[in-house]
Amino acid sequence: MDMQIALLLGQDGIVNGAIYGLMALALVLVFSVTRVIFIPQGEFVAFGALTMAMMQAGRIPGTLWLLLGMAVLVLVVELVRFQRGSQVNWPATLVWCVALPLLSCALVLGLRPTSLGMQALTTLILITPMGPLLYRLAFRPLADATVLMLLIVSVALHGVLVGLGLLFFGAEGSRTPPFSEARFDLGGIPVSGQSLVVLGVTFALVVLLFLFFGRSMVGKALRATAINRVGARLMGIPTELSGDVSFALATLIGAVSGLLIAPLTTVYYDTGFLIGLKGFVAAIVGGLGSYPMALAGALLVGQLEAFASFWASAYKEVLVFTLIVPVLWWRSLNSRHVEDEE
Repeated sequence: MDMQIALLLGQDGIVNGAIYGLMALALVLVFSVTRVIFIPQGEFVAFGALTMAMMQAGRIPGTLWLLLGMAVLVLVVELVRFQRGSQVNWPATLVWCVALPLLSCALVLGLRPTSLGMQALTTLILITPMGPLLYRLAFRPLADATVLMLLIVSVALHGVLVGLGLLFFGAEGSRTPPFSEARFDLGGIPVSGQSLVVLGVTFALVVLLFLFFGRSMVGKALRATAINRVGARLMGIPTELSGDVSFALATLIGAVSGLLIAPLTTVYYDTGFLIGLKGFVAAIVGGLGSYPMALAGALLVGQLEAFASFWASAYKEVLVFTLIVPVLWWRSLNSRHVEDEE
């Protein structure tokens, strides 16, 4: 290995680490607010990439029918809850179940966008509501369950969504045109415009999330729910709506990640699972509670994967996932254990 190869691998590691960083941020966000380890996070990466690929091929994406079906189910569930005397947040319900699905239908079936920008926007509008709808169907009824029970449900949903991905998109992979065709040469190292788009969008999302959690009332409400759910409820914060918002943000981040990687690699219906797992490794480095540490862990995972692909390409996935072992060992030595009360 010479310096040029090392720089090329470092560049790949940074780009991959940016995607894993987005995955890690989404996982930390969902876990801190709802205690759900959101295993299906990676599926929305594949859904976003393949939905846009189908629209570019002039076909109606199957995710549209999935969104409409989930919206109808949630409406039925909310009507049943309302008849039983439960309080229902109808404005949020109408946004997730009526407004955004109808807008998605108008864009996909009516407008049929042809420009790259409009197709990307349509994909985000179509995929984002799936997060809150999934939360209301699967996780909200189990809000007081143990983390292990929520993890079991999450794994089950992963299997369901992977199967639906195979049904909607088939076993063949797809790629999309890059958002930038530019090419640069930095010190003899070729840099593609799409790689810069990935880094730029990732940086912009990180800044926007920082401002969202630090400056907006909704962001502060999410932080309060993450710190103390019961206390937030006593202060009048609608914790159920916090779950909706956290899942919506996670799904949006997943869809954006899918749009970013689709021009760089062929995406299959199950591609998102490995990407989500690597984001989970990065989130574990941050203890599933620290956004900066999760980003740092994502860069570490990206660099480890890039250099492992050169030295031991057959074992690069093993080496990446083995990173969990020393991290958990170190955290077990530095954490305070509390004995369970009888």
